[in-house]
Amino acid sequence: MSPPPPPLGRARKRAAQSYDEALDDAELVAARAALAQGRWQSTRSLLVRTGDDWDRRGHRIAVLAKESYCAAWAREWLLAEPDSGDATVLLAMAQVRRALRGKEKPARVREACRKAAEQLPHDPTPWLGLLMLECSLGAEGDVIRIFEQVRTRHADHHHAHHLVVGWLAERRVEAGPDPLHEVYDFANWAAEQAPADSPLAILPVIAHAERYRSLAAAGHEPADPAASGHWVGRRARQVMKAAFDWWLEWEHEDHPRRLVDLNFLAHAKVCEGRGAEAAALFHRIGEHATPAPWSYPDRDGLTAFRTARAAALGTA
Repeated sequence: MSPPPPPLGRARKRAAQSYDEALDDAELVAARAALAQGRWQSTRSLLVRTGDDWDRRGHRIAVLAKESYCAAWAREWLLAEPDSGDATVLLAMAQVRRALRGKEKPARVREACRKAAEQLPHDPTPWLGLLMLECSLGAEGDVIRIFEQVRTRHADHHHAHHLVVGWLAERRVEAGPDPLHEVYDFANWAAEQAPADSPLAILPVIAHAERYRSLAAAGHEPADPAASGHWVGRRARQVMKAAFDWWLEWEHEDHPRRLVDLNFLAHAKVCEGRGAEAAALFHRIGEHATPAPWSYPDRDGLTAFRTARAAALGTA
């Protein structure tokens, strides 16, 4: 039996939500709306068009998989096309999302991801799903091993690097602030290894924000990031300037997760007190706020974003 359609008014409810992980991907938004009504053929076509653009593929599958109806319709797709690798990896990612909400057994999800990885040996996306799971539930060795599996298939995988930075930032938090913490070493290494036009150049900024999140949650930093010295030290200023200068020269405005980076960079400039630079970033971001890092450590992220944007643009 086919899954039931979503309740009436769902689209209106989505419009009222604070964030949309689809960001500015109009094709993804359209495919997601079709999938909500059981028209999985639109998702099939979307993933065919995406091809081996691994960052875009991972982004699109992760966003589709977040929806509560995704697993049911992915199974429906597999009934029609049992050999579909795209349907297999979509179902695996949907199960990852369910496991992270406590609605699926991790062992079953690991098996689904490995099945997808066997079916699609060159695709990093099944391994991205496993990495999402293990960063929350797994052991240290599993995280590192799975991250290497992702990198073997796509060395500059954007989402995977962000996941590892967030995971590393939580280590040894009980020791308090440490400018030599391993998360900074990892972010600097990844930025240096990446091609000159890779958005991983901004990874040190991501690391700084994620470390703030961990320290503030443990009581080592103020709950208001703008009041924290975390953002105004010499090292922080160097990281922010280098990242902003790189962004000014960046010519590839089609990366599927670039708005995630721009939100982190705008947040950093706000915390640093660089209003003019923040304003330039807010103009580019538009309405596409992301929960990270505006919600760090435990704030209303949308309110923080709108307040910071209004102050930077002089519309407060």
